[in-house]
Amino acid sequence: MILLGSTGSIGVNTLRIAEQFGLNVDTLVAGRNIERLNSQIRQHSPRQVIVMREEDCSRVEHPNVRSGEAAILDAIENSASESVINALVGFAGFRPTLKALECGKKVALANKESLVVGGAFVDTSRIIPIDSEHFGLWYLNQTSRPVSRMVITASGGAFRDWPLEALKNATLEDALKHPNWSMGQKITIDSASMMNKLFELLEARWLFGEGEYDALIETKSLIHALIDYQDGSTTAHFAHADMRLPIAYALMGKVDTPIVERIDLSRIASLEFRPIEPERYPLWSIKEEMLRDPRSGVVLNAANEASIELFVAGKIGFVEISRRILMAYDHFPDRPDSVDEVFDIDARVRAYIRSLAC
Repeated sequence: MILLGSTGSIGVNTLRIAEQFGLNVDTLVAGRNIERLNSQIRQHSPRQVIVMREEDCSRVEHPNVRSGEAAILDAIENSASESVINALVGFAGFRPTLKALECGKKVALANKESLVVGGAFVDTSRIIPIDSEHFGLWYLNQTSRPVSRMVITASGGAFRDWPLEALKNATLEDALKHPNWSMGQKITIDSASMMNKLFELLEARWLFGEGEYDALIETKSLIHALIDYQDGSTTAHFAHADMRLPIAYALMGKVDTPIVERIDLSRIASLEFRPIEPERYPLWSIKEEMLRDPRSGVVLNAANEASIELFVAGKIGFVEISRRILMAYDHFPDRPDSVDEVFDIDARVRAYIRSLAC
């Protein structure tokens, strides 16, 4: 396999599956956690290694190490591996997804931005989702029963129980206190704003086609997806939140070996569901319009990434993230008709967000 984003949580769990089932690791691509990368190199002996920054190459304990996006694309093109696991964060994962598909490879996709910004230009027949929500929808959808609605769940993020009036004073440290688990910085902030769930609905729209999609909060994160069938019944996908399960299916197609511990429903006692309310999550107000106009994702993603950069830098508050995204959504009616236009719109939206007064 070619593993993009090896030192993040998806990458770490992918390598756990590789170790468990004796899968070969051809290429590792990592960010700035060189210490963890070197440990992975010692354990899995990849043929080549790529890091994002040239200055980190000298710290990597491997004879074949390169840096930068061009090196990633070259590695994908010239590797004999047929599988690419894309766990890169953000818009940076889009070009590698396109390159992998262009080369006829199978893509196990955790980089949701690839579909959010360019779903119209991605061959989803060669995409295998490894987000737990989309895996859950796929898992439940292995029947011929006609579907009425697909539903994914949300944790609610760091501020799900905060008084609404307190959100204006929320800090970066507050936003990173996820109630259920530890994740990377950007995805944790996206969880707090509910942008993460908007993106996942947009992903589902590209993966499974036109239809009705929705989300709700399930506070224990034990149910990842539900499907309403046209006969009026609903089926839910229960599993402990462990990414090894969707990764194993993505890499091997069929899994008969226990991957995660079975859920003991008698010990759960109760589950709590909540609606996602625009008063707490203002971005939710554009959900239906976004799903009707899925090419708008490039605007939303660019505005989100640029706004998060400002929030992390301490230049704007948390509530300002959603406000700026909604401003950009209204300001840019642009929708891409080509991959080149995706990159053009992305650049213009980012410039607009940065031009707004802080």
